[in-house]
Amino acid sequence: MTLFSDPPRRRRRPSLTPMIDVVFLLLVFFMLASRFGTDHVLPMPLASGGGTAYEGPPRLVDVTPEGLRLNGQPMEEAALIAAMADLTEAPTDPIILRGRDGADLQSIVSIGTALRGAGYTALVLVE
Repeated sequence: MTLFSDPPRRRRRPSLTPMIDVVFLLLVFFMLASRFGTDHVLPMPLASGGGTAYEGPPRLVDVTPEGLRLNGQPMEEAALIAAMADLTEAPTDPIILRGRDGADLQSIVSIGTALRGAGYTALVLVE
């Protein structure tokens, strides 16, 4: 009795097409999900050891998790702009922003943006 056997089959290579499709789909997803060109520079210098002497009444704005304080007094954002008019002689007078423990960065940025919108250009960010 002779045994008939099938000739050995050649192994098929796996198709790379599905893997390439998945890679392109991931590439398109991450390109659409990411935001390009939205970097925004905050024009606030950090206080350093050198510089000119501070003149005039104190203008220290503390941003806390509970709200903000101007020279230690609790204040609303709308009242802050009005109070700055009494404390400054010119829009170029320095205003010091200080974020306290627990304050989020967005609060500091929004206060800085509001002050810049009111015309104050010399904002200094301190730790």
